[in-house]
Formats: sequence, structure tokens, C-alpha cells
Amino acid sequence: MSLPVVLLSVLLVLAIILCVLLAVRLAQLRRVGTPILLRTIPAEVDQGWRHGTVHYSDNSLRYYRLASLRPGPSVTFARQGVEISGRRRPEGTETEILEGMTILQVHTTGKPSTTGKGKNGYELAMGPGAVTAFQSWLESRQSARSQRRKSA
Repeated sequence: MSLPVVLLSVLLVLAIILCVLLAVRLAQLRRVGTPILLRTIPAEVDQGWRHGTVHYSDNSLRYYRLASLRPGPSVTFARQGVEISGRRRPEGTETEILEGMTILQVHTTGKPSTTGKGKNGYELAMGPGAVTAFQSWLESRQSARSQRRKSA
């Protein structure tokens, strides 16, 4: 075989492996978790939205971006540091992809674990059921006052 044929064969095998890995990740994330769109703020009206899923745990909310091969979460929010600062409906061209969703403006105290952006303002676009689940998860957390008592 000639060198170009071998190189093309290797590239084809690598492309197939990459596609399989992406398909497996996409299937895993869609099976578990809540689908949302996330972006850092400030941002233009219809810029920066990323599709993904969120997974809730006792102390954190983990966001996994769908179009990423990264094995871990893209952003992790500490439960005690998340506050909803606003809510709005999609505007302008956002309505094309966010129809029927509510956009929550979320700010974090401290630093969320991110991919290096260091931002603390986000917008989360979710369906009505996901908004209810997110608010319930936040409201059922321990208050800062009860945590101070435990540590004293």
C-alpha cells in the first residue's frame, strides 16, 4: 500500500472513533439529566447559548455541554452559592430556539468551577417543569444560618 492510502485509512478510523465517542456521550447525557440551554452573561440577545443537560446532587448542580467530549461537567454550581436574580421570556430571535422556555438569570457567590472563564453570571433557559425542579432544588437547601449553627 502507498503512504497516502495508509494515512487516509488512519484518518478515517480516527474520524469513526470520534463520531462513536460523541454519539455515546450524547446518548448518555440525554438519558439522564434535565435538558437546558446555558450562556454566560453579559451577552448579546441571541448569542452564546449552549445546549446541555444539568444533573442535580445534594451540594451542586453540574452542567454538561452536549457538543463536548470533555468527560466531566463544563460548569459546576455550588448549591449554597446560587441565587436567581431575574426571569424573562425569550426576546427577538431567541424565540426561534427558546419557544415556550423561561430564562432564569442566575448569579453565583464565590467561583463556580468552570472551564476557565471565571464568570459568575449565567442565563439558564428551561421548560416549565425544569424551572419548577430548579427552584425546588434551590429552596430546599439548608439556610446559611443553620450551617453556621452546625459549625459552632
